[in-house]
Amino acid sequence: MTLTQILFVHTKEHRAVGHFNISNLEMLRAILEAAKEMGSLVMIGTSEGEAEYLGRKQIVALIEAYCEDWGVEAILNADHHKSVEAAKAAIDAGYQSIHIDLSKLPFEENIAGTHAVVEYAHAKDIHISVEGELGVLATDSSKVYEGEIVVRPEDLTGPEQAAEFVERTGVNRFAPAVGNFHGMATHTKKQLDFDRIEATRKILPEEVAIVLHGGSGTSDDQLQEAIKRGVANIHISTELRVAYSSALRKFLADNPEETTPYKMFPSVIHAVRTVVLERVQLFTDTN
Repeated sequence: MTLTQILFVHTKEHRAVGHFNISNLEMLRAILEAAKEMGSLVMIGTSEGEAEYLGRKQIVALIEAYCEDWGVEAILNADHHKSVEAAKAAIDAGYQSIHIDLSKLPFEENIAGTHAVVEYAHAKDIHISVEGELGVLATDSSKVYEGEIVVRPEDLTGPEQAAEFVERTGVNRFAPAVGNFHGMATHTKKQLDFDRIEATRKILPEEVAIVLHGGSGTSDDQLQEAIKRGVANIHISTELRVAYSSALRKFLADNPEETTPYKMFPSVIHAVRTVVLERVQLFTDTN
């Protein structure tokens, strides 16, 4: 099945596909180990910075090799690519999925740029899934925020404008602002607008999936309710980075004499894999 078909089924069954970002080989191994253990499809994302660090063609080839050898299913997504040129570079490199994020541009410019990416992608391969984004998230980075995060009502995505955006761009997936924000916050509890999610789901074509960014740090109850209201794809990044960095710091503190890089990472991979396993279980538990 194509990603569009997979997400359609997940929407109907009140399940969600997990999307997990990677910065290096160890994170990729952790995610794919979890996917193999669960027997679940995962989406693997690279932001522009992550893609440039890893190399777009290189990460495409690496994931293809792991999936073939390990018998796992993973879809590589160009996450938060913020220019038409960057999105096209990912398409040309062989990415199966593109997230063109022009949400900081005026509405008409967002539509024009997103539509251009859809046309380019589908001319290459009609099965490439393209995601567009509309609305303003209160934060930009996948990190832990110490201060209070303020989510302004005027920044949230209106269902009617979402429908216009989807119709005029032709995207396969749609990412709204529904109270979510990137990263994790120590002094702000994430509170999703479930009625807005449900209203958006009802007004969009049923084959267009709703994507929730900023899943890290969101309570299990909030995420499960979002899935029930129509979210089919949830992004997790900061939780993986926190698990990775915490495990690595602990290993180095406990083993200051160790200098062999590959010996430093088993505990790190285990920590990241544990987070992925927990999230995949949550997203696919229809109860």
